[in-house]
Amino acid sequence: MSHAHILVGASMSPAQPVVRAITPSDLYRALTRGIDDFLAMPSHAVFLCVIYPLLGIFLIAFMLNTALLPLAFPVAAGFALVGPIAAIGLYELSRRREAGLESSSRHALDVLHSPSLPAIIALGILLMTIFLVWIAVAEAIYIANFGYHGPDSLRQFVHGVLFTPAGWTMTAVGTAVGFLFAVTVLTISAISFPLLLDRDVGAAIALATSIRVVARSPMTMALWGFIVAALLVIGSIPFFVGLTVVMPVLGHATWHLYRSAVEPDPNPHPDYRPQQRPPRYAADFPAALFPTRR
Repeated sequence: MSHAHILVGASMSPAQPVVRAITPSDLYRALTRGIDDFLAMPSHAVFLCVIYPLLGIFLIAFMLNTALLPLAFPVAAGFALVGPIAAIGLYELSRRREAGLESSSRHALDVLHSPSLPAIIALGILLMTIFLVWIAVAEAIYIANFGYHGPDSLRQFVHGVLFTPAGWTMTAVGTAVGFLFAVTVLTISAISFPLLLDRDVGAAIALATSIRVVARSPMTMALWGFIVAALLVIGSIPFFVGLTVVMPVLGHATWHLYRSAVEPDPNPHPDYRPQQRPPRYAADFPAALFPTRR
């Protein structure tokens, strides 16, 4: 696989996907459809997301080592930076269900056969790199305020963070810097992974299209980022268990947000055939008219 294909896909002169302006009503519709997909495919969601909360529990337990305790919150907060990677199988399931294709749990792994897999891996490496840079920056912020010596106990660490000027400075600076990291990741990954599953456009085109979507509807995408952050916080209490619901809903919803933000592909994937009986989403039809759901 050539580097050119990873960057721009199958075509050496690819057409830029057409982006559309989106509104808060599109976010509501995407979330409603995400919930609908989750209810229709709950076993798939658990299959894909059980590793995510378990990883969180493991990392938090690891961070209870007092020398590494200052990195516990940055690591937990940094999960949002790699969330799009964890949800990629969910995008595929929503794609298949929308297309009227079979959506058994094994199809979540169909991304491994995608012609865009090298580009998906490249973007995944980029997000992981940003995550590691965030951890390094968070550690530097701690050292700048407390020095190289780690806390002697959890109690001392909490007291230092909550009741000392150094702790207040660290919290303020860390929150501001973390916000910049979150905005960066949201901008480059808002719809890039769903786009790569839908079209063989390459990593550079997917990243640029995601940026254009955010630039076209900045306030709506800022609201989407707030919703994602709030739901991830709620899902992380207690011990990340709620992410088994939050992650699949957000993953499915992201696919539908992509559908609202980007015009359909005029040359769709061979297996992306028109559906004869489209799924009925709660956001589109009154329940009184359609009391049952396929």
